[in-house]
Amino acid sequence: MSIDSIPIWVVFVATSLIVLASIFAGFRLGLSAHRRSEEEKEAPISGVSGAVLALTAFMLVFTFSLVAERYDARKALVREEANAIRTTYLRADFMPEPDRAETKALLGTYTRLRLEFVRANNIKYLGELQIETDRIQRRLWNMAVSNAERDMNSDVAALYIESLNNVFEIHASRVAIGLQLRIPIRVWVVLYGITILGMMSIGYHAGIAGSKWSQATLILALSFALMTTMIASLDRPGRSHVTQQPLVDVQGFIAAGK
Repeated sequence: MSIDSIPIWVVFVATSLIVLASIFAGFRLGLSAHRRSEEEKEAPISGVSGAVLALTAFMLVFTFSLVAERYDARKALVREEANAIRTTYLRADFMPEPDRAETKALLGTYTRLRLEFVRANNIKYLGELQIETDRIQRRLWNMAVSNAERDMNSDVAALYIESLNNVFEIHASRVAIGLQLRIPIRVWVVLYGITILGMMSIGYHAGIAGSKWSQATLILALSFALMTTMIASLDRPGRSHVTQQPLVDVQGFIAAGK
């Protein structure tokens, strides 16, 4: 079972339980140590706990920065792809019939597929959309080459091929950033590992101090779970957190031109 098959709400609940269990385990260890010996002081434990929590915060910031950078890149690529498709659609007017009509129809279908691609949540369906997108790209390219071969010195053909290449390149970038570039498993392991140790240190510190179990622990657990769940959600392929309005506008532009 892949990580992406785990529902996002399960990630939230599981993270909350892991944090609570880690704090409780540390608390029980701290109480046990406190009962056995009075020599272990609270101050050194406080320093260790603070250091581990600082590492936990660093890992959270580091992991969030990975998905935040990709989020910004995806926003820019949506605008670029919309502009590239619009430009290609307009330059298709210089193609002879019947290729002109077929090209415009294919670009309309291509835009629809791009919107479905970012809205899909099923990995299998994403693969099917990718196959259909590749088929349309090959057909558009074959028609462009066929028309360019009739007049190798045509500036219009060169402009059209340039815009078509731009569409293909942006698509490849969107697939790479949105589907293939993911947070590595080792980063998740380190993040959860340090989180567990950090929560255990909090519980241990409370146990050494002889404190009672605090209800505020639940707030801490939910806070960490919310942050981790947001990172996991942004990292998942097929989940569009970026507005696709530029592509929707292009889709309307193409539909109006039929």
